[in-house]
Amino acid sequence: MFPARRVSHRIFDHFILIGGAVFMGLPVYALFAAATHAPGTPIMPRLDIGPNGLENFAGFLTSRFGFSGDVTVVAMIWNSFALGAAFAALKTGISLLASYALIYFRVPFSTAIFWVLLVTLMLPLESRFLATYGIVADLGLVNTRAGLILPLAASGLGTLFFRQFLLTVPDTLLESARLDGAGPVRFFTDILLPLSLPTAAALFLVLFVTGWNQYLWPVMVTSHESTYTLVRGMQFFGSSSLNGVMLAVLAILPPALLVILFQRQVVKGLFDGSH
Repeated sequence: MFPARRVSHRIFDHFILIGGAVFMGLPVYALFAAATHAPGTPIMPRLDIGPNGLENFAGFLTSRFGFSGDVTVVAMIWNSFALGAAFAALKTGISLLASYALIYFRVPFSTAIFWVLLVTLMLPLESRFLATYGIVADLGLVNTRAGLILPLAASGLGTLFFRQFLLTVPDTLLESARLDGAGPVRFFTDILLPLSLPTAAALFLVLFVTGWNQYLWPVMVTSHESTYTLVRGMQFFGSSSLNGVMLAVLAILPPALLVILFQRQVVKGLFDGSH
């Protein structure tokens, strides 16, 4: 009786998992199916694969758009990658250094500083954009990569994440480093940094996807066509056009592939960071 009930529970669990996967994957498949039909075909949710997919994507990847001709798919992919990678790298590095300072140094009002960082998590990112844009404009960083990336470099969530991980590091490692004559920099680079790599890799991937999908901030701080990202390009082409649908498909692929390829490392890093 018990084995039969266990089998029925497994069947039910798999049914829920498969149903959820189909529910989440069906819109992506519908986008891809719509992008494989001839230009001029009405764009609508459809599941039939057309014969023009390879031709459509090949022509789209080699074409130039916009008034200046600077809007190309390759340029938009590079801009999105640069934004996502720099966004994730800076946030991960600054968060690790901030949490290291809060835990291992006698920083005045460190508890208050940490709580201020936590309060920033309660505020939507968009609520800070107007004030941040004023600072970027005063510094002359509009339409630059520095203005696009630097204002988003700090992360309260990343600091919290690394702080919780570093709190689990045994104090004996610090004592051993002191006995060996290691200073703060050597202790960080030789001991804490290698221990933090799985957690940093997991956080980097999550933040990369967040940076890749940024829309409102790139729209506010850049106006040149050469700085368009994939997400902004979808607004440029429109959601009802074939080019917009193909761009949506291309925008989904890199984050999805990264998550699929490194899912074990992400789960391991997140799990290690919570203990």
